Amino acid sequence: MTIQTPQIAPPIAVFDLDGTLADTAGDLVGTLNVILDQEGLAPLPVAHARDMIGAGARALIERGFEAAGKELVPAYLDELYRQFMVHYGENICVRTELFPGVASALDRLEAAGFLLAVCTNKVEEHSVRLLDELGIGHRFAANCGRDTFPYFKPDPRHLTLTIERAGGDPSRAVMVGDSRTDIVTAQNAGIPVVAVPFGYTDVPVKDLKPDIVIDHFDELFAAVEGLMRPVAA
Repeated sequence: MTIQTPQIAPPIAVFDLDGTLADTAGDLVGTLNVILDQEGLAPLPVAHARDMIGAGARALIERGFEAAGKELVPAYLDELYRQFMVHYGENICVRTELFPGVASALDRLEAAGFLLAVCTNKVEEHSVRLLDELGIGHRFAANCGRDTFPYFKPDPRHLTLTIERAGGDPSRAVMVGDSRTDIVTAQNAGIPVVAVPFGYTDVPVKDLKPDIVIDHFDELFAAVEGLMRPVAA
């Protein structure tokens, strides 16, 4: 009788997008400034508005108007959100760039047998388009956005369903992110999390108690490898 050996899912690294894989602030704030300009409001410098990013386009618009001292009614926010999404989708990779070391870090993880996935609060269409334009979209077994499932970060099901779609196992997964949302999502899912400090966050990521903070993607492989749970014999 042939004994079937149970198949063990490969390890998986799941990445946030904005502020983690790519510096998208220039294009996000650029679109926000188009909206502010049409409302007769002064544009915001990217450096000032970076920390407004991370909770989605609606929140970015709300924060932009709050900074400008103008109140928004919900119905008008819906219209501005629609305009934002159209303009941003057409200008998604004008100033956006991968953070240094991303491509090499993905190379090393893939060479070690890791699956790769993206779990972002961008809408899926924008996430797919942006990563394709940046030349790395084909590397991810799943690219799941805010609208992919009925749940989105910080709901841990967004992360666990992304892992499932990629063919991974949450018990052999690590999350990589830049914000409170990413860290809380991973913690609530019981998945270790690596944080980068150069993204979009309103507090230093080290204060949010991730498992480890790295300063450059050159450090990612060692960090992820160190957090992987050993496979039971």
